Amino acid sequence: MLTVRDVSVRYGRFTALDGVDWRVGTDESMVTALLGPSGCGKTTLLRAIAGFEPLASGSVSWAGHDVSSTAAHRRDFGVVFQDGQLFPGRTVAQNVAYGLRRRGVGRTVIGARVDEMLELVQLSGFGDRSVAALSGGQAQRVALARALAPRPRLLLLDEPLAALDAQLRESLAEAIGTIVRRSGTPTVLVTHDHREAALMADTVSVMSAGRIVQSDETSRLWHRPADEETARFLGARAFVDGSVAGATLRTPLGDVLRGAQGVSGGVFDDLVDGPVRVALRPESIVAWPAADGASAAGLPAGVGPRATVVHSAALVSGWRLRVRIGAQGAGAGESGAAEFETGESGAAEFDAVSAVAVAPGHSVRLRLDPGALAVVGS
Repeated sequence: MLTVRDVSVRYGRFTALDGVDWRVGTDESMVTALLGPSGCGKTTLLRAIAGFEPLASGSVSWAGHDVSSTAAHRRDFGVVFQDGQLFPGRTVAQNVAYGLRRRGVGRTVIGARVDEMLELVQLSGFGDRSVAALSGGQAQRVALARALAPRPRLLLLDEPLAALDAQLRESLAEAIGTIVRRSGTPTVLVTHDHREAALMADTVSVMSAGRIVQSDETSRLWHRPADEETARFLGARAFVDGSVAGATLRTPLGDVLRGAQGVSGGVFDDLVDGPVRVALRPESIVAWPAADGASAAGLPAGVGPRATVVHSAALVSGWRLRVRIGAQGAGAGESGAAEFETGESGAAEFDAVSAVAVAPGHSVRLRLDPGALAVVGS
């Protein structure tokens, strides 16, 4: 539905967007997240789509019609900003009705639509309240209702949850995803939070240095990042060279089966035999006390290398460990096979997780969690 073709935006000599090509909006993908670190150009792209930023080159089209020269207020796109930007001197209902009044809609129709929108965002009965009396989460729901009330062709959300606390962000992310799908409105979400993107979006596009580097379903993006920079942004802390041979993915830290439990959606099924680059997040490597000979997740205890715990910290979901293996242990440091941080002793150090507490100085055995691995650029 939305097509961005060769779009560039410049501020003086600085190029904020550099020849961006992007397509958004299908029946299978109602919500698209535009994900990337601060300063990568996400908000600039959203503002260019909305008509708030002039294009140095390229075009923005909706349903095949070029809207690049159409004024922002005539594009029929709804926008919700980070702080909501509600009108402080008006009630909740007056805020929600704003766009409808601008279009000359009759009072009776406006009243019914406002009630419908407040019910949709679960704020029925709030119409007469002052917006100054709302919590942060309620204010963003009102801003969403105001944007949806005129039935926009496209909804643009610019970091709508960034100003809220973590717990509220997560619950509201799920709620907003549900609301926009119920409204049937194609939506673009700008965010730097990959968890937020996963909770809200059907498709995620990753942006870096003014360009779109990858667009994929959330699961495939997580497991098959386009490059190491994208993998790092998505949480990778270490990389190892591995290889694919038949159904087995081999790495210096152990082997996994491509169809192992926890690998979702067949994301590794199209890997061809040969060398691969494997990205490891802390949760990719599971440790358990070396003295415990019991199996873990159906794998024999001796499947992985031995390591020494350098540091441990308790988390809600278990323990985060910093572990050390010898510079030549388990293939680390062999002809560039692994990229780990190096401790004072010259040994390789990296993060792992454990279901039980393990004190520094104790030994652990390692295994890989196939559901938390990523293969880069293959």
